Amino acid sequence: METSYVNPAAEEWYRGILRQPETFPFSFAYGEDGYQGFGHEKLTLTKRERKTEPGRETNDLFFLLDGQVDVILRTAFYPAYGAAEWTVWFENNSPHDSRVFHSLQSTLTFAGENPVLKGILGDHDNLYRPYSHELDQVSVTFCSDSGRPTHVNFPYFNLEFGDQGVMLAIGWAGTWTAAFSFDGEQTTYVAKSTNNLKTYLKPGEKIRSALFVRAAYTVRNGHFAGNYWRRWFIEHNMPPVDAAGGRIEPFSTCCLASDTGLPNSDGSISERFYTWRPTLEKMLAEDVRVDFRWFDAGWYVAPDGSSPEQDWWGTVGTWTLDPVKWPDGTFRESTDFARKHGMKTLMWFEPERVTDPKNLVKHYGYKKEWAIVREGCPNIANNIGDPECLAWTTARICKVLRENRVELYREDNNSDPAALWAHLDALEAGDRQGITECKFVIGHYRLWDDIIACTLGHGGCGFVDSCASGGGRNDLESLRRAVPLLRSDYDRTSTSLRLSMTTSFNSWIPFCGANTKEKQEQLSPTGNSDPYVWRASYLPVLNVDAQFTQDPAQDFDMLRFGLEEWKKVSPWLLKDFYVHTPWHSEHDRSGFTAYSFYDEEEGRGVLFLFRMENCPLDSISVKFPYAKADRNYVFCDEDTKEESGVDGQTASARGVRFQLAEKRMARLIWVTETR
Repeated sequence: METSYVNPAAEEWYRGILRQPETFPFSFAYGEDGYQGFGHEKLTLTKRERKTEPGRETNDLFFLLDGQVDVILRTAFYPAYGAAEWTVWFENNSPHDSRVFHSLQSTLTFAGENPVLKGILGDHDNLYRPYSHELDQVSVTFCSDSGRPTHVNFPYFNLEFGDQGVMLAIGWAGTWTAAFSFDGEQTTYVAKSTNNLKTYLKPGEKIRSALFVRAAYTVRNGHFAGNYWRRWFIEHNMPPVDAAGGRIEPFSTCCLASDTGLPNSDGSISERFYTWRPTLEKMLAEDVRVDFRWFDAGWYVAPDGSSPEQDWWGTVGTWTLDPVKWPDGTFRESTDFARKHGMKTLMWFEPERVTDPKNLVKHYGYKKEWAIVREGCPNIANNIGDPECLAWTTARICKVLRENRVELYREDNNSDPAALWAHLDALEAGDRQGITECKFVIGHYRLWDDIIACTLGHGGCGFVDSCASGGGRNDLESLRRAVPLLRSDYDRTSTSLRLSMTTSFNSWIPFCGANTKEKQEQLSPTGNSDPYVWRASYLPVLNVDAQFTQDPAQDFDMLRFGLEEWKKVSPWLLKDFYVHTPWHSEHDRSGFTAYSFYDEEEGRGVLFLFRMENCPLDSISVKFPYAKADRNYVFCDEDTKEESGVDGQTASARGVRFQLAEKRMARLIWVTETR
C-alpha cells in the first residue's frame, strides 16, 4: 500500500479542529442552548493534554460547561493512516442536578461528485450482505435500536466521492444511528449513539458519546480501501495477546461438548468432570490438539441450587460451578491437564442477563433492584450500569477464572437489552431517557477491562471473546478489547454461507473465526468435513468441530490435514485481503468464489479457489490487483505441487486461468513474486 494513498489533508483537518475547537464536528444541546463544536461562551477551556506514542498521538481538551459539568473531548490521530477519532464525556461534578442533555451527534461533510456509500449489513437477518448506494439518487439512514449493535445493521462505512474516499465507524455497544445525504455538492454524514438520549445528570453521574472514526484516503479503489482499513485495524485496534503487549496471532479452538455421549440439545452443554479426559487424551494420541479447549454454557448451578441437565439458557446468573457436574476442583484439574499439554482454556459467561433473581437474592448476595424486570418480557437484564451490581458480577466471574486459571473469557448475550434499558429509564422521574444505556455500556467496557486484568494476572489473555448470539457485539470500541471467535452463529451451517461471509465480513474485521463442518443445523453434532469445507474455514480463528471418542467414523486423517494446512496458511490470514469474484448469497451456489491473502512486503500470498456445488463452468480467470507490471509471478498448487508462471502485467490486467475439474472443489494456490 503506497503511503501516498493516505490523504495528506487529513492531518491538516485534524490540526485545524484542535486549534479551533469551535469547528469540531460534534454538537449537543444542553437545556435550551445548542452547542456546535466547543466554542460556546458557556463552555470554558480549562486545559489541554497531549501525548505521543508509536503511530498514535492523543490530544484531550478539558472544558467546564455552565460552571457545573466537566466535558472531556478525547481525540487521537494516526499519522501513517490519516485516521482521526474522538469521544466526548460529560460528568456532573456539582452538588446539583444538571440541565437536560440531548442531540449528541457528530456531523461531517465531504465535497465531491458521484458519492457512493459502500458497506455491509449486520449478522441477524442480513448475514453481512453488502450494499452500495448512490447518494445522488437516495439518502440512506441506518438505525440499530436493539442494544446489540452489529445485528441487522453494521456501524462501519466506506464513503467514496470524487477521486477519493473515507472510512467511517461508530464504536458503541448499544444503540446508534448513521445518516448520509447529498445536496449536489457535498455529502453530509450524521452519526450518534444512545438513540433516544434526553437526560439530566445527577451529581456524580457521567455519560459519553460513541467512539467516532474518520479515516480519509486519496484513491477511489475498493481493493485499496479495504486493505487500508484492515491494516489500520490490525495495527492500532486489536487488543494485545498478553501482558507484554504482543500481537494476537491466529489460533485454533475446539468445543468438547458434542463428544460426551450425553444429551446436548438446544445448545446446552453436556460436559462433566468425567467426560473431558477421554477426549483430550484422544486428541493427543491422534496428534490433533488445538490451542484452546472451548468450555461452553451449562457449567453453573441454577439460582435455586439445582443442577440443570439441559437448561443452560434459563439458569444463568450464579457463576458458580455446579458441584454435581464439577465437584471438588475437577474443573481446575481439566484446565491444568490442558495447560500441561499446550492447550489453554476459554470459558463461557453471559453477565448481561440473570434468571430467577429471587433466588439469587436468597442464596448469592444479589440485590433485587439490580434486575431490570418488565412485565410481559421473558428476559431480565442484569444492570451492570449500577456500580455495585457491576462489582458483584465482576467479582463472581473473576473468582471462577482465577481459581481455575482460565486463560480466555468468552461472553455471550442472548437477548436484546434496549427495551429493558428504556423501561428502567421510564421508572425515574423527569427526563432520563438513555441514562440506563449510557451507564450500562460504560459498565460493560469496564467489566471487560477488569476481566482482562484478571486473566492477565495469572498468565492468561489480554483480550476476550465477543459473542452476542453470534455477531451482535462487534463494534469498534468492543473490538479494542475482544475478538469474535465466531463471526456468526449461522456460520456453523453451509459452506456457501461461510464463503459468502468471508468475502464481505473479512474486509472490515480481519480477526474472526468460523466452524470447520458443513451442517444442516447449527448445533448438529455431525456434518460434512472435507478439503472443500476445511479450506472455506481457514480464518485467523479455526474452530475445530469434531467428535473424538463418540463418532466411530471420525476421520482423523482429515482432521490432521485441516489443522496442518491451516497452520501453513495462517501466517497470511492477517495480510492484505482481495476478493476476486462477485459476492453471492448463501443460496447462490452457481459460480466461483475466489479470494487471496497477500503480503506485499514479502511478495508472497495464498489464493483460495472454490467451484461451488452448482457451478457449470470448470475454469475461472483471476485478475491479481496486487501484481506489479515489472515483476513475474509463480503459482504453485498445494495439492499437486505443479507450478506455472506469468508476468505481472498479464496477472493484473488480463488475469490467470485456473481449472477446477469437479463441482464442489477447492484449490489452494501459493502466489510468489519473482524478479
